This record gives sequence, structure tokens and C-alpha cells, in this order.
Amino acid sequence: MLNKKAQRLRRARQTRIRIAKQGVARLTVNRTNLHIYAAVISDCGTKVLASASTAEADVRKSLGATGKGGNVAAAQLIGKRIAEKAKAAGIEKVAFDRAGFAYHGRVKALADAAREAGLQF
Repeated sequence: MLNKKAQRLRRARQTRIRIAKQGVARLTVNRTNLHIYAAVISDCGTKVLASASTAEADVRKSLGATGKGGNVAAAQLIGKRIAEKAKAAGIEKVAFDRAGFAYHGRVKALADAAREAGLQF
């Protein structure tokens, strides 16, 4: 019997195997109750090329007085930031790795914001 986390990690492993065959950088997302994290990882899977999260001090300031990083508005902000950082690092095309999370809510908001900011996947 697999618990909830083990099931998510099993789904994530399948996605990562498929992305590795594509030979393209991946935009990976991790979400917790309080924060959302995004990172662009090189095609060989060893180097983080760009990262953004709601745990960063300047992001928390821009989220306002509440500083909440566990909502859709925060996810959209991180999507935009990760796209800008990836483009600055010379990355235009990525594969979206939702890390076993459902493509819904915050994960979807982050992906849509990254697409709007010019990242292709």
C-alpha cells in the first residue's frame, strides 16, 4: 500500500523518464502548503540553471502584507519570474515537469504564467 507521497513520487519518476528522452531542459515545480518552488534544470539533469520561489525575500515583499505563497496569485508571480530568469540564462524551450502534482490550481497557474512570459513547452 503506497501512501500519498509515494504515489506522487512514482508519478514524478515516470514523467522524468519521458522528459530525459527528449533531451531538453525541464521546468520542475514543487508545491507545499506555504510555498511554491520552480526550477529550470539542465537537459543532463545535473545543473540548476534558474530557480524562483515564494520563499525568496523580495518575492515575499511583493506578495504584500500577508506574504502568503500558497495561493494562485503567488504561483502566477513565480511563473513569470522563472520565465524571465530562464530567458536570461538563454533557455527558450523547456519540458514541464509537474513532479506528480495534478495539473490544476497553483501548478496550472504557474505553467500558464510562464507560457505568457514567453517560455515554450
